[in-house]
Amino acid sequence: MANPNIVNVTSIYGNTAYTTPSSTAVNTSWTYNGSTALTGLTPSASSVNRINSIVVVNTTASPVNATVAISNNATFGSGTAYPLASTIPVPAYASLIIVDKANGIYVTENQSIGVTSGTSNALTFIASFEVIT
Repeated sequence: MANPNIVNVTSIYGNTAYTTPSSTAVNTSWTYNGSTALTGLTPSASSVNRINSIVVVNTTASPVNATVAISNNATFGSGTAYPLASTIPVPAYASLIIVDKANGIYVTENQSIGVTSGTSNALTFIASFEVIT
């Protein structure tokens, strides 16, 4: 099921996922619910993820560029990436809101979200999302 009908919802589970890229390559590995890996925030075939927020936090003393993109493929990099934020400098010891509840997005099973940090281990990306089935 590529896009479930969310009018007939049976469950909505709230989650928070996070990642701190250890390199400057695109990162799609997010962690949520302790140590469970969630690749690219891609849901299963019977669910859809509603991304309520994506916040980027710079934990260093220098500005660092952040990029967040949604791909039209469940494997990020195999499809076309469409930027939600492209090479935006995050000031030292500051945070930047990329997505908030007012402009939330849905991610279906054939999509994924990737993030890029301009400096290794400098940015933490935090996403609040709902798994809707």
